[in-house]
Amino acid sequence: MKKIIAQLKDDKAYYGKYGQQWLSNSDLYSLLNDPTTFRQEKETTKAMIEGSYLHTAMLEPHKLKDYEIVDVSSRNTKAYKTAISESAQSILLLQSEVDNIEKCVQTMKSNIDFCENIYKLGNEFEVPIVGRIFGMDFKGKADIVCENTLIDIKTTGNIKDFKYSARKYNYDSQAYIYKELFGKHLEFYVVDKTTQQLGIFNPTEEFLDRGKNKVENALLVYNQFYGVDKTHDINQYISYEDL
Repeated sequence: MKKIIAQLKDDKAYYGKYGQQWLSNSDLYSLLNDPTTFRQEKETTKAMIEGSYLHTAMLEPHKLKDYEIVDVSSRNTKAYKTAISESAQSILLLQSEVDNIEKCVQTMKSNIDFCENIYKLGNEFEVPIVGRIFGMDFKGKADIVCENTLIDIKTTGNIKDFKYSARKYNYDSQAYIYKELFGKHLEFYVVDKTTQQLGIFNPTEEFLDRGKNKVENALLVYNQFYGVDKTHDINQYISYEDL
């Protein structure tokens, strides 16, 4: 087990072929919304790379050198198009976007509750784990493991709507999976990218139950189309919905 955890600390292993031995919460999104896209390579979005940069700045700032940043006004400029053509990345951050993310980072670090809870002595960052849920192998990687809880850092475009986006992006199933794997309650520490407003969101039992149901439903789909004893051909998948 120690050898597995050590390997999964490397993002390339965790998100790559090695890590595909285990299901993850990100897999659930495909299984629940469009199982034909299960584990297909997904296009990197601006929101994804912004979130990645913020996590790195908060928890692993020594890795910020790995990000390519272009100081131009937009992605339509010749300079950006030249930079992206010479890069291995599909999207690069603009300096203005990095400046805004850094504002978010400073807002979180300057808040007493955020700073004390995130950087409390003894906390561990980016901690991987594996385990079984409903008889299936799962993995997870917690942003911050505290003595009694887990903290997950999120960004949002509108903090007032976070409780709705938390359902849309399956943060409920994430909270359930992490509670099962780590044996600890997960809290979401959120920063609004537009207003810099902060929020701490504590999952309720209803939220966790909804997450549990999503996991169960996703596993039904997985077993139908991808399990060892699969009963359906994914090429024949049809989505049924009442209007």
